[in-house]
Amino acid sequence: MTPARKTSSGAGSMARLAAEFGPLLVFFLVNAKFGIYAATAAFMVAIVIALGYTYVTERRLPAMPLITAVFVLFFGGLTLYLQDEIFIKIKPTIVNLLFAGLILGGQIAGRSALKLVLGHMLHLDEKSWRILSLRWAGFFVLLAALNEYVWRSYPTDIWVSFKVFGILPLTILFSLAQTPLILRAAKRLEAEGKGD
Repeated sequence: MTPARKTSSGAGSMARLAAEFGPLLVFFLVNAKFGIYAATAAFMVAIVIALGYTYVTERRLPAMPLITAVFVLFFGGLTLYLQDEIFIKIKPTIVNLLFAGLILGGQIAGRSALKLVLGHMLHLDEKSWRILSLRWAGFFVLLAALNEYVWRSYPTDIWVSFKVFGILPLTILFSLAQTPLILRAAKRLEAEGKGD
């Protein structure tokens, strides 16, 4: 992997992080001032802007943010139309279970869904893709369970805070925890002469 490619990947990662955290921050701030329905509307607008920003900076729309945006617009629309906050609250559960299902379904079918999404950034052997896929599927199920527990057990403001300041940091920490697996796989491929 060349240094230029690393820089480009780093810039892309920062753009994705800003595009993901920006709408969540808008959601949190508007909820604190105006409540869940105004926050849902602002979240929907912010996520469309974030998608546009991602497209402008990367010249493509990554699959996971695009799927998430579709669900935000759908469940946010139901929340506003029916004036029932349950729809925006169950959205993370459904999205995380969908991601887990896609990853596990890909494994059963003999195709790594994770490799399709991340294969342009990571170079791993098939065993490592399988391990990484199972870990991410388990993590998505855990996030779904946590979301269900928090929204059912605590007031809306606590759930919003968890969604903004709990899920994203947990995801970042989990991603970082996968670094040893990724580095070991890269070393193996390099030793076998299959690396970049």
